[in-house]
Amino acid sequence: MSSNDTEEYIATLTAGDEFKGLFRRYGLRYRWYAVIAIVSGNIAAVLASTIINVAIPSIMGAFGIGQEEAQWLSTANLAACTIAMLCGSWCVQAVGLRGTVFWMMVLFLAGSVLGGLAANPEVMIVARVLQGIPAGLLMPLSITIIFQVFPSGKQGVAMGISAIGIVLAPAVGPALGGLAVDMFSWRYVFFFGIPFSLFTMVLAVFFLPGRALKQALPAFDTLGLGLLIVAVTALLIALSNGERDGWSSDFIVSLFCLFAVFAALFAYRQLVCSHPLLNLTLFLQRQFLVMSAIGFLFGAGLYASTYLVPLFLQLVQHMSPTEAGALLMPAGFVMVLIFPLSGRLADLMDLRLIMTVGVGFFAFSFSLMAGAGAGTSFWTFACWVMISRVGIGLVMPALQMGALQGIEPRHLTQASGAFSFIRQMGGVFGVNLSSVFLDHRTSFHFQALADTQRYDNGLTTSSLLMLERYATSLGHVGVESWNMALLQLGLLVQAEALIVGFRDSFMILAAVFIATLVPVWLLRSKHPTAKSAI
Repeated sequence: MSSNDTEEYIATLTAGDEFKGLFRRYGLRYRWYAVIAIVSGNIAAVLASTIINVAIPSIMGAFGIGQEEAQWLSTANLAACTIAMLCGSWCVQAVGLRGTVFWMMVLFLAGSVLGGLAANPEVMIVARVLQGIPAGLLMPLSITIIFQVFPSGKQGVAMGISAIGIVLAPAVGPALGGLAVDMFSWRYVFFFGIPFSLFTMVLAVFFLPGRALKQALPAFDTLGLGLLIVAVTALLIALSNGERDGWSSDFIVSLFCLFAVFAALFAYRQLVCSHPLLNLTLFLQRQFLVMSAIGFLFGAGLYASTYLVPLFLQLVQHMSPTEAGALLMPAGFVMVLIFPLSGRLADLMDLRLIMTVGVGFFAFSFSLMAGAGAGTSFWTFACWVMISRVGIGLVMPALQMGALQGIEPRHLTQASGAFSFIRQMGGVFGVNLSSVFLDHRTSFHFQALADTQRYDNGLTTSSLLMLERYATSLGHVGVESWNMALLQLGLLVQAEALIVGFRDSFMILAAVFIATLVPVWLLRSKHPTAKSAI
């Protein structure tokens, strides 16, 4: 295209002079160079956060640690990612977009190498923190860049296309991680993101703007960050350990109190600070407030689903990590096809309608899963997961676009970080509460089923006799065969209770997604229009 076309395009943007100079150098194709530069970093971060899950049992065996220690591999990463989301605005002002992305990839690279070479669990937890910080910073920045290099009416398609790599990483990651663990070692799961991080560093140098030379170094809210770290860490520890230690135990209650106090102090600090990490005045805008509420609820349901589905496949259907990853892969490819289309629809249609349809797909998918059992076929369950991923593909671009519509350009980075922070906190609650609910419902159903196993119950008696004959065929005799029959009956009851517990959890997830429709229809009608094709 001619330079006149480029200038006309630049005139439609909210981007600063640093972006406009790169447009004049590279032409209109620059907008995609900038998006690819940030998305490749996101792929590295998302891949690292999802691929580790399949390696946790092997890591526990390698270091001789229990579940309570191993869960810190996820908790530390999640805490670092959540907190870092609010620091993106300051980082961009301090070192520029180029410097932020470049040095975050250096940090991610260090974490990946350190994790792969770790000699003890403590070093590995540090490595997971180093991987989590870049993930938290880069996710909001990708949305900010799209709003700066694409004009209104074209941002939805850009979000849809840019999301392809991000959604493909968690789809392929578990399968690759399962293969690496099964064929080589758990250490290799830390190395998959290294090529993407190196690629991102090169792209950042060439295609992302640096910091304005005359711009003064911005002030940083160190006190606010400290308050936030204590609050988030206390909350994550309480949610992660509440079921084990007891929700009314002194330790857990103290953690919740600590969270409440430091969260209140953090909120007060943000109101009185001249350079806050979280600009609370953003929530005075009705659109941003409602979209944040939707993001919290949707994040809770989405993260809970990504936790429960792989768990169901391995605990109920007894799939290996590789098999579970393979079942989730078709759903990832469905999202690759849906995201560009849904992004275009977000440019053209009422966002409320798009999100309603997407939520409907999600709720329908989990209502189907509520009837799943040990005998559900591979492709049946894969199709149900694919239906849910159609829902994600429809909702995510519309959700991200709606949250930032009407935000002043100078507040875009901070608004994007705040929205991502709220959605991530929803995910924190979703994962932990779904785990608690699953344990609670499984225990409830186990007790209910166990109470029915009485000698005056004909089905119980016939089952015990059949199990006793089976035990006798294996070489057990007398009382030993009867005890084996009782043990097997108990295991069968426990397995059935687990299945019904998962069914209850899937039904609750469907209800959570339907609940997001309440704030969706509190939004004002919005019909974006695209002026031209991209």
